[in-house]
Amino acid sequence: MSKYLKLSSLAVFMLLLGFSSNLQAQDKNEHNLEDRAAEKVDLDHSQLDEHHEEAAHGDEEGEFDPAEMILHHIGDTHGFHVYGEGHDAVSVALPVILWTDNGLVTFMSSAFHHDIEGREVVERNGMRFVNLHEHIFMLEEGATALELDDEHHPVNASAPVDLSITKNVFTLLMSAVFLCLIFIPVAGKYKKGHAVPNGLASFMEPLVVFVRDEIARPNIGKKYEKYMGFLLTIFFLIWINNLIGLIPFFPFSANLSGNIAFTMTLAAFTLIVVNINGSKHYWSHIFAPPTHWALWPIMIPIEVIGILTKPFALMIRLFANISAGHIIILSLMSLIFVFKNVGVAGISVPFALFISVLELLVAALQAFIFTMLAALFIGQAVEEGH
Repeated sequence: MSKYLKLSSLAVFMLLLGFSSNLQAQDKNEHNLEDRAAEKVDLDHSQLDEHHEEAAHGDEEGEFDPAEMILHHIGDTHGFHVYGEGHDAVSVALPVILWTDNGLVTFMSSAFHHDIEGREVVERNGMRFVNLHEHIFMLEEGATALELDDEHHPVNASAPVDLSITKNVFTLLMSAVFLCLIFIPVAGKYKKGHAVPNGLASFMEPLVVFVRDEIARPNIGKKYEKYMGFLLTIFFLIWINNLIGLIPFFPFSANLSGNIAFTMTLAAFTLIVVNINGSKHYWSHIFAPPTHWALWPIMIPIEVIGILTKPFALMIRLFANISAGHIIILSLMSLIFVFKNVGVAGISVPFALFISVLELLVAALQAFIFTMLAALFIGQAVEEGH
């Protein structure tokens, strides 16, 4: 038991590194698309001002865009919004860390004064930065304001490498600390030879035994002990972050499990673990399928594609299920503002509360499904031929 828990604590930090790398790659791809779109016709400053005035005019008229609100809520941000709108909003700022051609630049996200429309310019070390829909851009030398093309993409700004502690990154670090604070003391008690668990250990032991007896042993077989650290890590990391996403106030509320970079990292580690430990029987089944050799040109590509589709299914399943829960709850609450009738709250609020309670079950269920499928794929890879 002590060995399993210590392995889980170490694996947390491996997953942190993988998540950060994938998140940066995802942001880089988005920025590349924006750079290619920047070849279109420029808007001058008056057109940009008109765009902002139109948006502001829409807000004054009380127009409510549920899609914008929902996407903003489930997306990653550079700070925790508490309440309020615009410059009157109250939020918890997080560090903005940027790597530019001129070196490292750091400042707090509060320097943007809650602006995500690219209007507020922050000057640091002779460089100017703006926040456009939670993406940080650096203005070209001599530029004093952001210019956009017809599709509202920057044309006079480039994207530095963003290493910021965003809301999702903060939540990931916090959940990793939670796991270490839980696992390390419990593992220490077992290491000292406490036969009867007490305190936190009495709560954790049934969960660890559940993962061992209901997930690892049935799906992996006699070699299950080697993979317990990995399976415990992904089970508790997913479960804790699913629960954190259901708490609607700081320092919680981040939709980490609904972030495709996070689920991609978990799936990538599963892919690595499965294929590094694949047995001779596993690889021969892929490159020499147990069928007539004439079918190999068809079967081998299918088996190779299957190597990638398994972790892809893990990634999409977790991402879609967790995001869907948040979207449903927010959609139900948005009905009050869409119809502008407080009477709608009599229907939408009870339904939203019901879905919220259901999400408590989904939080544990999705952690179980991801871990079980990961164990199943590992078991298929390490199985020896008969």
